[in-house]
Amino acid sequence: MVRKLISAGILASAMFATVACAEDALVISTWGGSFRDLIDENIGKEFTRQTGVPVKYITGGTIDRLNKAKLATKPESDITFTTSHIGWLYVNAGLYEKLDTSKLPNYSHLVDRAKISPYHIGSWAYVYTIGYRPDLVPPGIKFDSWNDLWNPALKGKISAPDFDPSHIITVAAMLSGGDAATWQKGEEKLKALKPNFKAFYTNDANSQQLIATGETPVQVLLSMNAYYMIGQGVPIKVVIPKEGTVLGVDTMGIMKGSTKVDLAYKFMNIALSPEVQAKIVAYKKASPVVDNAKVSAEDAALPGVFTTKQQWDTQAIVIDDKLRAEKTAEWRKWFTENIMN
Repeated sequence: MVRKLISAGILASAMFATVACAEDALVISTWGGSFRDLIDENIGKEFTRQTGVPVKYITGGTIDRLNKAKLATKPESDITFTTSHIGWLYVNAGLYEKLDTSKLPNYSHLVDRAKISPYHIGSWAYVYTIGYRPDLVPPGIKFDSWNDLWNPALKGKISAPDFDPSHIITVAAMLSGGDAATWQKGEEKLKALKPNFKAFYTNDANSQQLIATGETPVQVLLSMNAYYMIGQGVPIKVVIPKEGTVLGVDTMGIMKGSTKVDLAYKFMNIALSPEVQAKIVAYKKASPVVDNAKVSAEDAALPGVFTTKQQWDTQAIVIDDKLRAEKTAEWRKWFTENIMN
């Protein structure tokens, strides 16, 4: 009986420690899979090493997490990672704390394109651009311009994301003399691309599968996915069209009502440190969002990895984040009805 009581006591103590640990943890809301691993391996573990505080992750889709946060009576997480434009929807819903940049010493090294709002800032950047399989497209095919996607020889060979058509909508508008704000100018141009589409991918895994199998040897794709697949032996060529590539910035913000604000600032400052930013570039082939990260010459040479101000200024197609947030639903509806169907 004594042995049973001791065992029960040990079990209860372990359960209490587990609960206490969960309650004491800094909670991060993010995407699952490789992005959760990216944060944990490069930021979370270093944060725990420096503070002794564990990190807990809650994961889900971009819009699903936003909707859940809107319905919550108190924040489920302390920090949320999301895209720059969806971050504005958090801001507009009053879900983020206004940042005190004096608590972020590394903020002084943040590149301009990562200063998204007073409430959320960049954590890493990437591009959506053209990636293709030279072994599976007709001989002589090149992508010096986004216009090359309209080549009739590419009929039934292209895929693009169905969850965010802002990239190709903006490009079509630019090629038609407009921009994201006057996106309707590109409607007919984009409709003319419809025969060249074979599929529309729903997530990163789907994108990787379509280009790995060769079902869609040309993609409007996330640069980080391309470099992951290249690392897996898939012969993908990533290009920077003369018009530039569509910039994306993933961001972090502190949830209003968090009880661990000071720890949240500590986590964010670690994320912005040049050492961690360099690790993120090496890990995911993203662009660093600070100007003092030491990136290897090999990574710096990759198309879509920006390490100089000139690259940020000349190679990035920038869609205004507020506009993008406002238009996301409208663009997706138009794209579904006119291109996907």
